[in-house]
Amino acid sequence: MAITDWPEGERPREKLLQKGAASLSDAELVAIFLRTGLPGKSAVDLARELVGRFGSLAALFSAGEKDFCLTPGMGTAKYAQLQAVLEMARRALQEEISCGDALSSPQAVRDYLRLKLQALPHEVFMVLFLDAQNRVVGDEVLFRGTLTQTSVYPREVVVRALHHNAAGVIFAHNHPSGVSEPSHADQTLTQALKNALGLVDVKVLDHFIVAGSGALSFAERGLL
Repeated sequence: MAITDWPEGERPREKLLQKGAASLSDAELVAIFLRTGLPGKSAVDLARELVGRFGSLAALFSAGEKDFCLTPGMGTAKYAQLQAVLEMARRALQEEISCGDALSSPQAVRDYLRLKLQALPHEVFMVLFLDAQNRVVGDEVLFRGTLTQTSVYPREVVVRALHHNAAGVIFAHNHPSGVSEPSHADQTLTQALKNALGLVDVKVLDHFIVAGSGALSFAERGLL
């Protein structure tokens, strides 16, 4: 049955307008993005298959073009549209944490870091540089490693903090394994960086580990 034949209150688009986007399932949200289905399959049916094939929205968003296009009905145009939507979300969150106090919007910081890091197949170490009002004045991926480790040099972090005239920093790195629990090495590195930056009066405000669909905060764990 085509979606146009469904009761109006059950159609994804009408449901979103009546009850808000949060009321929709993952498949219903993807169905609105897809707009149309295939012969014999509604957009919702196709969306369920797409989400089911990758296992989650996060995995779908991080899929490469080749894997995405292997799904019947998907092609480079849809892949490009999806990447554009994700980039708009990243930029909107970046604007939010750049225009106000980043510490007053911890969820925006989390969401931004997840969108930046969770899809990467390799480990990277990223730094958000903040001014005295805790507004983000820049962010950089400073180090890139293998699937299991990254070499992070405190001197380079200090140099970049001074370049941005930062008063504070927020660290972030990803665990491609999907396990967000900080290792002993993660904690030792964070303390070493905190000590080095303290010599030039730059505060370490937090360190996030992005893994899977979550982001663990060192500050919330009392690890800073």
